Amino acid sequence: MPTHVAVVGAYGSAGVAAAERLADAPDVELTLIDDGDPGGGLCILRGCMPSKEVLSAAEHRFAARHDDRLSGPLPDVDLEAVVARKNEHTSSFAAHRRAAVEELAERDEVAFHREAARFVGDRRLAVGDRTIDPDYVVIATGSTVNLPSLPGIDDVEVTTSADVLDAAAFGDSGVVMGFGYVGMELVPYLSEAAGMDLTVIEHDARPLDEADAPFGDALLDYYRDAFDVDVLTRARERRVEPTDSGGVRLRVDRDGEETAVEADQLFAFTGRRPALDRLGLEETRLDPGRGWVDDAMRVRDDDRVFVVGDANGKEQILHVAKEQGATAAENVLRHRDGDPLVDYENVHHHVVFSGLGVLPFARVGHSAASAEAAGLDHRVVTREAADDGVFKTKNVPEGLARLVVGADGAVLGYQGLHYHADAMAKTMQVIIETGTDVRDVPDRAYHPTTPEILDGLLREAAATLAE
Repeated sequence: MPTHVAVVGAYGSAGVAAAERLADAPDVELTLIDDGDPGGGLCILRGCMPSKEVLSAAEHRFAARHDDRLSGPLPDVDLEAVVARKNEHTSSFAAHRRAAVEELAERDEVAFHREAARFVGDRRLAVGDRTIDPDYVVIATGSTVNLPSLPGIDDVEVTTSADVLDAAAFGDSGVVMGFGYVGMELVPYLSEAAGMDLTVIEHDARPLDEADAPFGDALLDYYRDAFDVDVLTRARERRVEPTDSGGVRLRVDRDGEETAVEADQLFAFTGRRPALDRLGLEETRLDPGRGWVDDAMRVRDDDRVFVVGDANGKEQILHVAKEQGATAAENVLRHRDGDPLVDYENVHHHVVFSGLGVLPFARVGHSAASAEAAGLDHRVVTREAADDGVFKTKNVPEGLARLVVGADGAVLGYQGLHYHADAMAKTMQVIIETGTDVRDVPDRAYHPTTPEILDGLLREAAATLAE
């Protein structure tokens, strides 16, 4: 008898990755389940793809405004056209994803149900009007918007990231809760494309928690200077209330004193939480608390259930979701065959399209802080973008980059907050994951290209080791 595996959430990136690996395995009966409408996964419909689409329009306007060599009136961003093109592209991307799943379903041992699934017992699923009892279940249901439990929040209208991507009109002013990845990307969009007067609430002294302090400080200065955004640091939301004019009033605690911020709109870019509410986990032994999914993607309470992607709450990043899906599929097969499971190991690799993508942040591997916390003997070199003339010639002299190198010369980490940092992340991933010695990387700059900043870092790091 073939091993029966059900993948709940088959349209998302993690679910597709698991399904493709399992569909290619021998002696596997595969049931794919997803009632998404239109279906296609978060990244395609409400995440990285549509957000970069809308950012690009604002980036073009910003580039013109930011260059004092240009004259004449600035163009407006046609928000209706932005949304229309975004919808056209995402619809095409989603259709491609759906077609890939439907193509899998054409195989003899694969079935696909465009219906909701709900547990009615341990590893027993109700799917439409049928009940199935698979040998293994892979949960890949993604995530949903997380709203803070703030007093008064039910009494006002809250605009989320999904709402922003679909909006063709905004108020004159806004107050923003949440300055993580989503906030850092959408705040300049609202400022540049919609012309909003924005106040942002930042809980800490600076944004970019994963970065060394100079990067968060530089980004904070850039947002204040380039986009005229008022960022309140070391501030905490206390309550929200409607104003008589139809806007909102957010009361904030800052340095022990309460202040009020009034605006036309309240934006909540306050993260996402695993989408598990509809699964009926209460009918099973599964308890989705802290540490409920191990590094093999297996659930603590049932060794035949795996949870991948945003649904497990570990790290809500697209490439991580895909890799976790593939790991879970591999471990289903290993468990079936009595082989030891493998853990998912992820070298830190994040990119944030901050500053409308003009000043993106990338981190691969260790920061100086994480290397210190790990007890690694290391060296740190830092370089300002303005030190390389190429950034000045391209009118993007802002930002900095940093390299962390082990005492043995191995490149341990890279951080970049500068033009084209996103494109350089892949190069640095290869160098870091292969353990390349900084002295073995060819010293060859293709002038005048922005990776000169990497050459400068590599040379400085090699010189530091020589000392």
